[in-house]
Amino acid sequence: MKNIFLTYIVAATFLVACETKQNDSVKEAENLNQEKIADSTTKVSKEDEEFAVKFGAGGREEIALGKLAEEKGELKEVREFGKHMAHQHKQICEELKELAAKKNISLPDSLSPEGKSAKEELEKLHGRKFDVAYMNAMVEGHKKVLASMEKENADTKDPDIKAFTEKTIPIIKEHLQMAETTDSLAKADDKKMMK
Repeated sequence: MKNIFLTYIVAATFLVACETKQNDSVKEAENLNQEKIADSTTKVSKEDEEFAVKFGAGGREEIALGKLAEEKGELKEVREFGKHMAHQHKQICEELKELAAKKNISLPDSLSPEGKSAKEELEKLHGRKFDVAYMNAMVEGHKKVLASMEKENADTKDPDIKAFTEKTIPIIKEHLQMAETTDSLAKADDKKMMK
């Protein structure tokens, strides 16, 4: 009996350790970057590195949630918006990867715990509830990303990161405008169906 219990404890500990490692690629990237900053092998400031990691994690989330919306969205406009987000954020993430490689910045290689949680919550929803929740998340998320991007653009001293933010800000503004329009459609459709 003791051996079974001990085996269970070892297996549970192993599973938790694997899950923690798998779930926290953002933290892992941040730790790697801190080491690079400490030994001067990265070519950017701590703030620039943190921006790249957070933006990379957000991009991964946009891709995953966009694909989910493409599959689960009830309204055609929500599905099209999701497809567009997945496609455009994949392109932006590729550009960020190139920039990160040039600057020796490690980026997350999987969804952040917050991204996984957001995806899991949306996976539970169906129909109009999914559409409204997804579009609300897209409006709020793009507002936060835009504010972060504008702050980084104003604060960074790195010309390559500044060029990346200057190129990306108009795209994020377009995404926000599209999200607000599609959000209004989803909410109007939801209200219409409740009558």
